[in-house]
Amino acid sequence: MEENKTTETVILTRKIQLLLDCDDQEQRSLYYQRLFAWSDMVYKGANLVLSHQYLLDHLKMVPYLNERVKIKIADAAKDADGVLCTSKMNATYRVLTSYYKGELPSAVISPLSQALFKLYRSESLAYSRGERSLRSYKRGMPIPILGSQLKLAPHEKAREFKVGLLQIPFRTFLGKDKTDKRLLLQRTMLGRVKVCSCALKIVEGKLFLLLAVEMPKKANPLQPHVIAEASLGMEHPIGVNVGKQYLHIGHKEEFLHRRLAIQAAMQRVQKAMAYNVGGRGKKRKLNSMERFKDKEKAYVDSKLHLYSRKLIDFCVKHRAGTLLLVNQQAKEEVAKEDAFLLRNWSYYGLIEKIKYKAKMAGINLIVE
Repeated sequence: MEENKTTETVILTRKIQLLLDCDDQEQRSLYYQRLFAWSDMVYKGANLVLSHQYLLDHLKMVPYLNERVKIKIADAAKDADGVLCTSKMNATYRVLTSYYKGELPSAVISPLSQALFKLYRSESLAYSRGERSLRSYKRGMPIPILGSQLKLAPHEKAREFKVGLLQIPFRTFLGKDKTDKRLLLQRTMLGRVKVCSCALKIVEGKLFLLLAVEMPKKANPLQPHVIAEASLGMEHPIGVNVGKQYLHIGHKEEFLHRRLAIQAAMQRVQKAMAYNVGGRGKKRKLNSMERFKDKEKAYVDSKLHLYSRKLIDFCVKHRAGTLLLVNQQAKEEVAKEDAFLLRNWSYYGLIEKIKYKAKMAGINLIVE
């Protein structure tokens, strides 16, 4: 999540599962072929764009070119010595259209070009210093789509929505939604919230909509001079106090018990895999590991959401407009030297969720 330029709104991103809203099996197959083809073009195009941008930035700095070669990376229409027929910003769009015009929709090319150029500019200084390597994108990268392309309508199933994107009919699959996704989609459909961007992500054949909307911050009666002091520790994931009010959130045994149990189960399965029946390559051998795929990550993510939610609710209840994480940087340095803490305690993930929820509640977060 990113904070908007105004202080009154924030941008939220929600992941919503989609299904193709089409009963014709042949047409469904064509839709899937189109989506997988676009997904391949997007990740390949992203790599091409970054390579071209890097080339434009560093061509003039190549030390082994003949001294008589003079290169000025600029638009020739604006600078007589320039060697480009367009601006550096528009070069990303030109690269994508030269490879994929007529195959990739313009509603995908445009947001992809803008996002890649913005990302490259933010990291270009580190590239020029040799502090990091150029990004490399892989299959499975989300397909960015202009927010204006999203069309929502009520579905025959009262609790679902029809979704129109890139002339392909989808419908939502919210199931027993216990979050704010259904309410958010209703408000989006009625035009009460602004759609900033959206993207389609394909994960193991399943389709997901990544919907980013601009939402107003919650109007909580907070007082900036009331400070909540929180500490992330080993015995309790979070300890927080506002004046004389103190709260322990979570406990070491409760948090680690399930996580360590999942790790131990995975180790037992890995040891036993050598004796699994093969016959059709590694897929059958690894079949017993599929149950544990992302299980630990999902458990930890759920717990960190719960702990951070309780922390922010405590702050709101006591009208604390400022949240101070005490001695956190020192604790992270200690954790780096302890392999067990580094592997199991998830300080970084917890802080990220606290930041996100603090922004939504209008609480100023300070990390010591």
